[in-house]
Amino acid sequence: MSDQDVKTEQPTEKRLQDAFEEGQFARAPDLQVVAILVAAFFVLSFGVREYSERIASIAVGIFSQLGKNPLAVDGVTEWTGFAARTMLGLVLPIGLACSGAAALAGGLQSQFRLTPKALGFKASRLDPLAGLQRLFSKQGWVKLASDSVKFLIVGLSIWGAVQAILRDPIFFTPVPTHRLGNFILDSTLLLLTRFILALGAIAAVNYVLQLRKTREDLMMSRHEVKEEQKQSEGDPKIKALMRQMARRFSQKQMLKSVQTADVVITNPTHYAVALKYERGKDQAPMVLAKGEGGFARRIKALAAEHDVPMVENKPVARLLFKAGKVGKPIPFELYQAVADILAFVYKTHRYYFHQLKARRAEG
Repeated sequence: MSDQDVKTEQPTEKRLQDAFEEGQFARAPDLQVVAILVAAFFVLSFGVREYSERIASIAVGIFSQLGKNPLAVDGVTEWTGFAARTMLGLVLPIGLACSGAAALAGGLQSQFRLTPKALGFKASRLDPLAGLQRLFSKQGWVKLASDSVKFLIVGLSIWGAVQAILRDPIFFTPVPTHRLGNFILDSTLLLLTRFILALGAIAAVNYVLQLRKTREDLMMSRHEVKEEQKQSEGDPKIKALMRQMARRFSQKQMLKSVQTADVVITNPTHYAVALKYERGKDQAPMVLAKGEGGFARRIKALAAEHDVPMVENKPVARLLFKAGKVGKPIPFELYQAVADILAFVYKTHRYYFHQLKARRAEG
């Protein structure tokens, strides 16, 4: 394995998001089972003790009268309806609570976000060969071993509860009828308690391991991180080329506008800034072009070619280059200095401004 394939970097937000959409996130199905059992436990503990006693009374009443009274359609219908309503009052709250608990446990694991890609059809899931390979892979054997340990722990826990139930006096002495319902309910709660504790501990450990495994599986190499940055931000070479093209286009536009400038202010060798001011149109002198070094020399050469007045003023040229923006008015602080320069060129280059009006009209 090369160095660039070594997974040493934490997964990026994009990697985590893509994995989540694919359904690759930590989850433990046992947590939903535990949530369902907990919901059932609380409903049974606080809401159905009366129903359990009523069901026991119904059962005793039915079976104790079977040999004394002949069966009749009306009697059977009445008892059946009463039993159905009683059972519905018991089962409905348990069903609603368990459904809500299952949805809540699943939502907490998925952070209540949709995973559309995970729900999509994948032909590889129907490949029997791939299924056998997964079944007999190292991961498959690990899952089989963990399920066996899970079954053993839960089985031992429930066996202990069964032993405690079998020691109840109901198996050795006569008890009142209502005791039967309470015995069934108490036994169910005891079994649920043992089952919840055993499976809950296993589910918690399993979920922590799944979190760790998922994080390790999503680790990235430095090469993958760099490639992702290129995809999200764009290839640096392409971005540099685009900036270069934009700069060239901007320079071309600036050079084209130099011939309509009122004046070019120079440093004289380092900077050159071309300005224009049209009364009634511009509120302040506008920066048409600016440059330094070689581009400043091109501006001055083009200005000389079109007889654009050039004025040497080192501080003003330097400030205009640093603070002025092409296509924008000059900074307010330079109004007076530029006004003095424009007043000078208007007096000394009157012939040029007659030509400039015609040149701008043609443009």
